[in-house]
Amino acid sequence: MHRLIVALLASIDAVIAAAVGLAVTLAPLTLLWVFGFGGGADWGVLWPAAVSVWQLGNLVPLAITLPPDYLAATGIDAGAASFVLSLAPLAFAGFTVIFAARSGTRASHADAWLTGVLTSSAVFAVLTTGAALTGANDVARAEQWQAILVPTLLFAVPAVVAAAVTEWSEAGSGAIARLRDRVEAAPHGWGEVPALVARGTAVVVVGLVGIGAAVAAVALFARAGQIVALFQAGDVDPLGATVITLAQLAYVPTLAVWGMSFAAGPGFAVGTGTSVSPAGTQVGVIPGLPALGAVPESTTSWLLLLALLPIALGGLAGWIARSRLLHAGGGSRERMPHPAPSAGPASSRFDAGKTAALSGLLSGAAPAEPATVAPLDRHVDVPEDPIAARLVVTAGIALLSGGAAALLAWAASGSLGPGRLAEFGPDAGPVALAVGLEVLLGAAILLLSPRSAGGRSATEHSAPTPAAVEPVPQDEDPHPEPPEAAAFAAVAAFTARRGGAVPGGDAGAQHPSPPVTSEATTEPIDLPRSATPGESAGWE
Repeated sequence: MHRLIVALLASIDAVIAAAVGLAVTLAPLTLLWVFGFGGGADWGVLWPAAVSVWQLGNLVPLAITLPPDYLAATGIDAGAASFVLSLAPLAFAGFTVIFAARSGTRASHADAWLTGVLTSSAVFAVLTTGAALTGANDVARAEQWQAILVPTLLFAVPAVVAAAVTEWSEAGSGAIARLRDRVEAAPHGWGEVPALVARGTAVVVVGLVGIGAAVAAVALFARAGQIVALFQAGDVDPLGATVITLAQLAYVPTLAVWGMSFAAGPGFAVGTGTSVSPAGTQVGVIPGLPALGAVPESTTSWLLLLALLPIALGGLAGWIARSRLLHAGGGSRERMPHPAPSAGPASSRFDAGKTAALSGLLSGAAPAEPATVAPLDRHVDVPEDPIAARLVVTAGIALLSGGAAALLAWAASGSLGPGRLAEFGPDAGPVALAVGLEVLLGAAILLLSPRSAGGRSATEHSAPTPAAVEPVPQDEDPHPEPPEAAAFAAVAAFTARRGGAVPGGDAGAQHPSPPVTSEATTEPIDLPRSATPGESAGWE
């Protein structure tokens, strides 16, 4: 595809990614302005409010400063008038990441990944800059460099990674393809190490997110009564309940990361000095947000068994990597002895002599001697299983999985208000350590365990060598008499003998065999008519 077209399509992807994120924020706020505040609302603050929410969702911290008239109307202490809001609704960031990865993949399929990624990132940066400059306000203020750089990196990095991965796995030419070919040419399994580490890490990260989502869903279902009670305690009208519900839906991915941290062991915090983990729960007074009603008041030690799930994910990643290494090691074979076949009578079902004789009869040639069967190969090919490559793959999967878990934990943590509300979410360091060790244990069990020499894995990639059968010797006569001629002559002689027309000894002379030519032709044969009962001497 032409580079200009690729750049144009990449620009459209960037515009859609930014516009959809802002529109999802702007639409409910517009309804709130129309039905909640009526005609007296200040429409000039609608766009800045939408931009601030979009920036928070894209990991930009906001410095909140409440105006004095609001403090007087609500009775809030002046010491709590200023705080940092940084707990991000990860639904916005997830949409940006997914759309950026899709754009990078499409650019790679168009054979112009660098052009597409640079163009889309530049356009997204321009749109982000425009939103930051036009959406500034005094209530929720973001640093200009953070408002521009953080969303741009959130788009550019996934686009580059997705394009590079697609180039590595699918491209037939280019710098990344040449690097891949050079790496994959390395012997002893080293050529498969980068791909296996990336594949195993992807399996673990996707599984961790799924586990976290499942844990969060179970908690929401189990604590549904408390969540409904908090909704009722808020005493909001239907419009307010709708806005609160939409805001909490944007935090569903954040809750999934909290569930992942809970399953891994370290848990998460819902305020300064609090902890929610399988080992124990220590919470104080938490905000009356309905979603926080899913936080359990106490836990049981049986929940520590949830740590087996990340170990199982590591084992799954190790099994996938080990299978791939064995498959790739099929080219480098080692020889191991195989027991010789026992001497004994051949089965009548597969008697080589009878098979050769029957083949000779059916082909019209003379029966040949029994075929000589070559002895079976006394060795079995065993795929190479290098320990050094397996060690590196195990460590790589564990390190990258721990790093990805730390990145998710960092994104899902932050401040929700002043005072004790300044610490919410999991701590990235303990989460990375726990996930890394658990994945390392599971991957090491499958990747570093010894293989049985006579097990299935040693023989599943080898096939028996077919028996070498000597060709059946052919008749030296270049023009052998076909069996059809002899058959027809025998039938004719028998019929004539029954009719008494020809003596038995002269049957062959009266009906000689038809000549055989060098080419295979079919000639009609006149058979003698059998004598009628009236003409036979025996029936006069």
